[in-house]
Amino acid sequence: MTAKELRELSASELELKLKDLKEELFNLRFQLAINQLDNPMRITAVKRDIARVSTVLRELSDVEA
Repeated sequence: MTAKELRELSASELELKLKDLKEELFNLRFQLAINQLDNPMRITAVKRDIARVSTVLRELSDVEA
């Protein structure tokens, strides 16, 4: 998901997306620990998505303040 797409979402949608991504990252790490992870690059992609969502949320809070 690109930052441009994320900027079109509302703050509540972004927070929900962030929660889902963190849950997915937890599950991926769990799969990695028990050697059932098929695509280890997915962890990196999810981390980047979390960073993008966090950045957009911060931008929104800076604009509102």
